[in-house]
Amino acid sequence: GPPGAGKGTQAALLAERLGLPKFATGDLLRDAVKRGTPIGLKAKAVMESGQLVNDDIIMGVVRDELAKPEAAKGVIFDGVVRTVPQAEGVARLLAERSRQMDCVLFFDVPDSEILSRIEKRRGIEGRADDDPAAVATRLRAYREQTAPVLDWYRSRGTVHLVQAVGKVEEIASQVKGLIGR
Repeated sequence: GPPGAGKGTQAALLAERLGLPKFATGDLLRDAVKRGTPIGLKAKAVMESGQLVNDDIIMGVVRDELAKPEAAKGVIFDGVVRTVPQAEGVARLLAERSRQMDCVLFFDVPDSEILSRIEKRRGIEGRADDDPAAVATRLRAYREQTAPVLDWYRSRGTVHLVQAVGKVEEIASQVKGLIGR
């Protein structure tokens, strides 16, 4: 789903319920920026401008995370796959480990709700990538680069639509019903 669709909130709830690690490239990249790591330095300017971090950096982060022992039983991906090349790359990385993506949840939210949520989050978290100009750029990048990923996954029959407007608990219940656990 688009920025502000509730992916992070629902991923955290799902990860807790299933006892799996939540893997969010956005969180990992923000942490790398904060720590000043080489990946963080590469990603900082891109993230603050609202652009998507390039596929090579994302795939490196995904590869590192999947190699961790805590990922052995599975992971909850949170906004990881943002381009078709990333979807293809993640599929290859999982296949190398004799694993696959079980299901993809698409969080459908109107733009007006997204903008309201992000404004609220900006007030609470103070994220640099939540200023109005960066959000507009991220939404444009989402429509141009990430929305096609939905069709890529639909062609593989793994997409479940989540109407992600309402209370957090209601959306979590919808997620639980869609994945059956």
